[in-house]
Amino acid sequence: MKKGGFIKDAIILCLITLISGVSLGTVYEITKGPIAEAKLNAKKKAYQEVFSEAGDFKENADAMAAITENSQALTELGYGNVGVDEVNDALDKDGNVIGHVLITHSKDGYGGEVQITVGIDKDLKVTGIAFLTIAETPGLGMRAKEPEFYTQFAGKQVDSFEVTKTGASSDNQINAISGATITSNAVTNAVNVAVYFVKNYIK
Repeated sequence: MKKGGFIKDAIILCLITLISGVSLGTVYEITKGPIAEAKLNAKKKAYQEVFSEAGDFKENADAMAAITENSQALTELGYGNVGVDEVNDALDKDGNVIGHVLITHSKDGYGGEVQITVGIDKDLKVTGIAFLTIAETPGLGMRAKEPEFYTQFAGKQVDSFEVTKTGASSDNQINAISGATITSNAVTNAVNVAVYFVKNYIK
């Protein structure tokens, strides 16, 4: 190949790379806002779903600081690889705090991380849970998103929940999804860390 031809090809390749980079950057900037807004709307929808009595939600700055300070301690509770990601106060129409909405996770799901939203009122009663991230096996672990499973937590006031395969006989017991005990435990422990956090770290 002639030297001139090599230089020409190199210049063309550089131009293609430059144009591709600019195009990708432009697409990112255009879509960044809508993607962020979609994620925020999904969170707000989940907040309202798990705490329907609230009129608004506000981030609890002190609780958010407590997450950073106690993240390691939360993984040593016996609930597996869990954590708290966000804490918001649930407010009534007059702006009074009537409970809290937390985003928590468990990395012990069969298909990876399970991230949920949990509503907890001032009496430490779970008002509901909703899923933000779950990638379990279709027909098995994904059945966690069916009301038959996730509604078991609502209205319960307990220190912690446990999964049972033999039929729940008390408020703290959650019926496992048939064939998906790992998923059942991951979701249950994500709820447990939320209950623990509210009880011990929110004033």
